[in-house]
Amino acid sequence: MQGWHLEAEPVIERRAPDREQTALMGYRAQLVTLGREALAAGKADDVDDVQEALADVDAQLAESGVTGRLPGVEPVPARRVRSTRRRADAPDLPRRRVESRTVGQVYAGRYRPSMFVTLTLGSYGPVHSARRRGGRIARCGCGRTHTPDAAILGTPVDPDDYDYRRAARDAVHFSKLVDRFWQNLRRAVGFDAQYFAAVESQRRLVPHLHAAIRGALPRALLRQVAAGTYQHVWWPKHGDPVYGGDRMPVWVPEVAAWCDPDTRQPLPTFEESLPGPDADGDQAAHVVRFGEQIDARGMLGGTDETRHHARYLTKYLTKSIGETYADASEAHRRHADRMLAELAITPCSPRCAVWLLHGIAPRGAGSRTRPGTCKGNAHKRHALGVAGRRVLVSRKWTGKTLADHAADRQSHVRGMLHAAGLVPPESSGQSSATGRLVCEPVPPGDPDVPPRAVLLLEAVATRRRWRQQYEQAQAVLAGVGAPGGRAGDGGGP
Repeated sequence: MQGWHLEAEPVIERRAPDREQTALMGYRAQLVTLGREALAAGKADDVDDVQEALADVDAQLAESGVTGRLPGVEPVPARRVRSTRRRADAPDLPRRRVESRTVGQVYAGRYRPSMFVTLTLGSYGPVHSARRRGGRIARCGCGRTHTPDAAILGTPVDPDDYDYRRAARDAVHFSKLVDRFWQNLRRAVGFDAQYFAAVESQRRLVPHLHAAIRGALPRALLRQVAAGTYQHVWWPKHGDPVYGGDRMPVWVPEVAAWCDPDTRQPLPTFEESLPGPDADGDQAAHVVRFGEQIDARGMLGGTDETRHHARYLTKYLTKSIGETYADASEAHRRHADRMLAELAITPCSPRCAVWLLHGIAPRGAGSRTRPGTCKGNAHKRHALGVAGRRVLVSRKWTGKTLADHAADRQSHVRGMLHAAGLVPPESSGQSSATGRLVCEPVPPGDPDVPPRAVLLLEAVATRRRWRQQYEQAQAVLAGVGAPGGRAGDGGGP
């Protein structure tokens, strides 16, 4: 949490691309060219292959520290300009000129407090609870009084009346609402507020946001911004699925389109089904908002409370949404099953194959698309609608890039190994000048590339060896083990 209580503006340095990034970008450019040629020739299967390869390359680029949006195979749709008029049922927001600073104000000549804020979504129906009122646990809506550790807490009192559809759509679009909140907050406070935030699932399996914000902000202003923040989802209207079971849209090669199984007429495309540019907010496919429950606390750097909240945030670097209910009760598992059933018919993006169930051809749909079968994480049990990143860090939080953080982690691990008397094995193929691996893209069909199964087994063995090295170093430093030899001797499957 290096950026929470900074007293000076972080220095942002842009590095020149290294050899690995340059090679990946060159390989990506070749893939885009091949994909566009296949798209022009109507070879949908080849386009799908290129899209999968691009996704893998983009993941490697992001891991290496490359940011920003890169061009894809398909042309970018023309941006639809919509009215910026606010909804009549949303309060107005204050707006100031945003100063080019990120640090907070100093109070009494020496105190520079910051904030820890929690934002939640609204209610979708009564859930079992054990709230305290006047020092006693209040009766739940089910008519009983639950203990604070009751396994049923957070599950709906009446599942039939619980609004799973709105809960699923709010979860899918929660990240857009969070982005809008930061935009509105910066305009309201008048400076470039920075944050380190984590998305967590509550007991009711609904995402909420914990955020460390640099600088002190008025609580009333935070509540005003949260209440006035909303996000229109300008997608085609969709309710209950049009297709399902044995009656599904069919791919017709003659017209290269998904068609109705009875009439053989092409389904309308995603773009054709969008609301017009003059549509008002009531015509949006969905509107997502925060709930009324907001918690905001002031924090001073170096205190036990600050360290406690920093540990609370950083634990989500490795914790998934699914862990919230992994060891929960049968009631929670049934609750998750109902949520997953709704997510199975909720589109997660303009390219989602679930659109075909609603009679709409998604972007990039081809012969390999399977109606209702989307690979997106939003439909999976471990995510429950929250498909994107769960740890959110603003660009000027510390001034470091992803590559800088990766180097810090590597330095920390190597430092632990050396402190424990363990010598990490040298990586083969490293550049003597930089100490980094020299990576170059492999062209398709290269005979020197091992089978994919071998590559996967080697990757698993490497990860296990790294984990053994790290755990051995932890044990030695804790006084449990004894140093000696190379780290990870005997590691591997």
